[in-house]
Amino acid sequence: MPANAPASRLALVPCAALLLATACGGSSAGDGAARSTATQAAAAPLTDPATRALCEAAVERTRHRVRYDGAYRSIAYPGGDVAPDRGVCTDVVIRSYRAAFGLDLQRLVHEDMRAEFAAYPKRWGLTRPDPNIDHRRVPNLETFWRRQGGALPVSREAEDYAPGDLVTWDVAGRPHVGVVVDRRSPRSGRWMIVHNIGAGPRLEDCLFDWPITGRYRWLPSDEREDIRAE
Repeated sequence: MPANAPASRLALVPCAALLLATACGGSSAGDGAARSTATQAAAAPLTDPATRALCEAAVERTRHRVRYDGAYRSIAYPGGDVAPDRGVCTDVVIRSYRAAFGLDLQRLVHEDMRAEFAAYPKRWGLTRPDPNIDHRRVPNLETFWRRQGGALPVSREAEDYAPGDLVTWDVAGRPHVGVVVDRRSPRSGRWMIVHNIGAGPRLEDCLFDWPITGRYRWLPSDEREDIRAE
């Protein structure tokens, strides 16, 4: 986009610095070491069907080849998506919820922003909601989850995190998001993360690789039929 493009049509701010699009595990061996660790991780048994569904959907995302692309795109509404071979960290979450539950975060975030636009961040110069991009921005998802009652305390203790949790980080000043899944790292014993920090969806041991800014848990229940996609 040209430098003088309207703010509402500027490219999506990347979820995390692409210069940091390397293995999350902190190993000097790079991506290969983290991915080989991930392939050894077996799924843990889960009794909650919603948690299991989200974890399975998130891990399934790692089988797709996705180019990291945060460019602004005009997409359908509701149920819109960018091209399946394009995406950023938020698209991992959006696609996982659609696959697991039929939940349309595009619609849900847009409707909540229409109802309470003042409650959402104003860092992009928008004066009204934009269903093409709003749900693909980490701060907007964080606001939505908080407003849904999904915020949990941030902790430095690995055992406080559970499969199905949503974690946000500050990566060199950029917001980032991932899904905690039901695979334990053979190296650390921690639950692993599905996320896209630049090299496509990955399953990696990276919970404490960056400062954690938020922790959320937002799963459908029989009492929450209102959040399901129509």
